[in-house]
Amino acid sequence: MEVAILTVGDEVLAGDTPNTNATWLAEQITGRGSTVARILTLPDDRTLIAGTIGDWRGRFDAVVVTGGLGGTHDDVTADALADAFDRYLVVDPAVREDVLETAAAYRDANPELVAEHDLDLDVDAWASLPGGARAIINPEGLCPGCVLETVYAFPGVPAEMQALFDLVAHEFDGDVTSRTLYTPQPEGSMIDALAGVRERFDVQVGSYPDTGGLNRLKVSGEDADDVVAAAEWLQGRVTVDRVV
Repeated sequence: MEVAILTVGDEVLAGDTPNTNATWLAEQITGRGSTVARILTLPDDRTLIAGTIGDWRGRFDAVVVTGGLGGTHDDVTADALADAFDRYLVVDPAVREDVLETAAAYRDANPELVAEHDLDLDVDAWASLPGGARAIINPEGLCPGCVLETVYAFPGVPAEMQALFDLVAHEFDGDVTSRTLYTPQPEGSMIDALAGVRERFDVQVGSYPDTGGLNRLKVSGEDADDVVAAAEWLQGRVTVDRVV
């Protein structure tokens, strides 16, 4: 399963907010045996987001979009997703009820803050999703996520995004397995070993510098036996501290 990740937000592009969502999603998806083929960050631009989703949904098995969902002025991802599928935004009654309940719980828990700032919530704006989308009720916040065909959309708040992804994580299960070898050897000394393992086994091998004085060799493939054999072959030719 090839997956593309699209993160949305002017604040990410400006460097004001670290893009931890993309890293977390990539780790979760690859850990479940699927492959992340693209990661891209876009500004809060409805036309640009819609065009990218429209292009990617025909090129990848799944597209994960995070950020720009909600009821504020710069939350345009739901509109863009609707545009990409030529749909209208609609209010799901169950989602609307959840938004009302979440807002009420917040008001009860923060009466002084609510009174001071006179918080006025546009419930329908927060509960609107593209027509035909499968709503995912948010257990950690106000804004729902949704799935429209092969496109998954989540809010950008990390705790909310993670909680929503966990509800659909099983839909990203794939066949890719991996082994990671940690080695004190410098990358330049392993060129022959890396070339040899690629010639002998049907696997992908990546070499990555790491912190703490150890480099990483990641062996991945769809055949678990090949991955194990390739890792063992490398262990006979590279100084290995540990295998994960």
